[in-house]
Amino acid sequence: MIEVWWARLSTQPIDATWVDDLDTVERERLAAYLRQEDNDRFLLGCTIVRRLLARRQQLPPASIRLDRRCPDCGRPHGKVRAEGAELSVSHSGDLVGVALHPGTPVGLDVEKVDTRLDPLDLARVSLAPEETEHLVRRDAADRPSAFTTYWTRKEAVVKATGDGIRADLTKLVVSAPDQPAAVLQWPDHNGPVQLVDLAPAPGHRAALAALTEEPIEVTTFDAADVLRFRS
Repeated sequence: MIEVWWARLSTQPIDATWVDDLDTVERERLAAYLRQEDNDRFLLGCTIVRRLLARRQQLPPASIRLDRRCPDCGRPHGKVRAEGAELSVSHSGDLVGVALHPGTPVGLDVEKVDTRLDPLDLARVSLAPEETEHLVRRDAADRPSAFTTYWTRKEAVVKATGDGIRADLTKLVVSAPDQPAAVLQWPDHNGPVQLVDLAPAPGHRAALAALTEEPIEVTTFDAADVLRFRS
């Protein structure tokens, strides 16, 4: 079972003392955000991760050791890792989400649907030709939502594998937005990938990927409970 913990900025108060639990890398990244809402999302995501692991290990949140080193350059902008846990963090709009499994690599992506974006322009660098063709055939009013579904599915997959921004998303082909989530083709990856859509909140799209042949079983939780944890 994969756990997915959700928090909403609109209902979850941000506690300034959470910063005390962060390590040096996290504090530097937190300070780099220019917008308060981005600052709040990052702090909330870090805090959920630390308290989830602290509760399991019965340790103070500040003592949890997290590794964000990029496998290519060694800089701390890679997928978050911790001993004995596979993790993925995502935040957009009103939502912050954390996926957790003890051994299977997972990838979580959530995006707020932006009706102002130009999906056809973005499709040139992120969708395969057959995906773009499907998007063009959809009603213009439906394209932002459809594109966001494509995007979250792809981002969930490359987060699970750890490829991230290095991946060529035009080579990763996923099912159409009106079909069950699935990876149809990806010549750059060998190995199993399972993919499912999630429905965390109106106006948002989300997907979860796991590097396993087994069907994904997901249980969702309200992160407010874990945010109250103090060892």
